[in-house]
Amino acid sequence: MIKEVTGDILLTKAEVTAHGIAPMDDFKNGLALSIRERWPALYKDFRHFCKTKSPKPGTIWTWGGADHTRIVNLMTQEPPAGNNDHPGKAKTKHVNHALRELRKEIEKEGFKSVALPRLATGVGGLEWNEVKPLINEHLGDLGIPIIVYTEYHADQQAQEGL
Repeated sequence: MIKEVTGDILLTKAEVTAHGIAPMDDFKNGLALSIRERWPALYKDFRHFCKTKSPKPGTIWTWGGADHTRIVNLMTQEPPAGNNDHPGKAKTKHVNHALRELRKEIEKEGFKSVALPRLATGVGGLEWNEVKPLINEHLGDLGIPIIVYTEYHADQQAQEGL
């Protein structure tokens, strides 16, 4: 069940939050920056993961915090070309593969609810009308609440129905 809401995704009651990034992302923009500020350990662990595993676009990496926070990082964007470069833009094929991997992770871990933003449409640069059908295709029939934050409102709790 997919439900679109407005509010601040960082205040979600969902068990898991998913968002789009690039391999070797620097978490300096958009939602990734907010996540880095709120959970600095995630960023440190992500950088270590990237240096040891060299993830590819279209894959995912799940992080669990000491406070039971679970964040699934979807590699929807191209990695930076060099060390100090910005990550590349998102590609529909990467979103498609990452959502397929997210579905597998949800089923494997038994997650009961997932929140995600308008994936890959901010810094990633894709159009929502390209991404929304992919979310519906890969997650729409899971039988758990999939909460899509379509509009950001800082410090506002969304009406998720959870």
